[in-house]
Amino acid sequence: MRLMMIFIAVYYLTASIPALAVHGGSICVSCHRSDTARLDSSGGCVVCHREHERIFGYAMGKRDGEKQFAQRSYGRFDSDFWEKNCDSCHLQGCSDCHGAVGNIRKPTVADCQKCHTGYYTGWDYSGRAPREDNLRYQRGLAVNGETFLKMLPDVHYRAGMTCGACHSMSSLKDGQKASKGCRDCHQPSMKPVEHRIAAHLERLECYACHSAWAAQEYGTFFLRFRDQRMKEDFDLKAGSSAEYLRSSYLKKQDAPPLGINNRGLVSPIRPMFIAYYTDIMSARNNGPENTLLATEWRAWFPHTVQRGCVTCEGCHDNPARFLLEPESRRIYNLTKDGMGLESFWLQKGQRVSNGSFMDAARYLRMSSKSPAYTKAYIEKWKTFLNHVENSSRP
Repeated sequence: MRLMMIFIAVYYLTASIPALAVHGGSICVSCHRSDTARLDSSGGCVVCHREHERIFGYAMGKRDGEKQFAQRSYGRFDSDFWEKNCDSCHLQGCSDCHGAVGNIRKPTVADCQKCHTGYYTGWDYSGRAPREDNLRYQRGLAVNGETFLKMLPDVHYRAGMTCGACHSMSSLKDGQKASKGCRDCHQPSMKPVEHRIAAHLERLECYACHSAWAAQEYGTFFLRFRDQRMKEDFDLKAGSSAEYLRSSYLKKQDAPPLGINNRGLVSPIRPMFIAYYTDIMSARNNGPENTLLATEWRAWFPHTVQRGCVTCEGCHDNPARFLLEPESRRIYNLTKDGMGLESFWLQKGQRVSNGSFMDAARYLRMSSKSPAYTKAYIEKWKTFLNHVENSSRP
């Protein structure tokens, strides 16, 4: 019997090696005490990791911004929309990111991407973009049951950097999105012509130029089914709610549109969301069908950084990128489709919730072909005939 007990003890100690590697030297009761065994969030972790429970009071735990959006858009037709479609992915406890007892570890990129997935920042870092929602496009590799388009990963991901390299625990417990900015590690070289233009370094976020691509969704549809049998007519992948299916008008994965963020700098922006609601049962009786509920954009950081950037005309001769698309360049006729907008790439009737659009007057000044612009433009194109220097150094 004694040998059996020794065997069992050795077995459990061996199974706990991953935890001991992180918490070696700690005794069990350091964490497993009756007065700290909270079930809601941080448990006994805060005995040593003091103040880290504050993370649960910020965006990842509370998701106030998302809740408010749901209430002022889809909540107008369904007061329980949030609980039905959005309440499954938010931080509830330390183990959500750090693993279960016996396997406590620092989160990997894969751990973060269990929640930061699909259209939300996270997938893009490792080169994944959402596919169209129709079942015919759900093919190829799948991660956690989700198929995706294979895109160019972020240069930092290819270098082996994890999310925690820039998003430290200290920054998260203080309610900050990141602990480091680009210039904390990179000093811009003055060799590239773009860096010798003072306005670029003073008025743009680095990632306004260095984000190679970004997932964009134009027209987010939530279709409501009172009769579940009617879903059979829609070849859409299953969503998080039995009552709803989700679809979109258009998905893109190219260079993102640009606007002004809350720091006053030019930044990538994307729809979060241009939201539409359809009640299938009511629509048969002239009820709400493709009802436009919100046209909100957000400034954000696509995690798709590369060393190079777009050419000059990618910004200076591209009004649609600033949501100033002229009618002569439109290929989608949203008015005829009953979408409630003239164009997705027109500022009229839309807004940036955490910043603003660039106004037309500023864009016209920026896009004027001055002698200085022509000189820089020629120099830029000459670099394509020669060796292109790296745009920054670590």
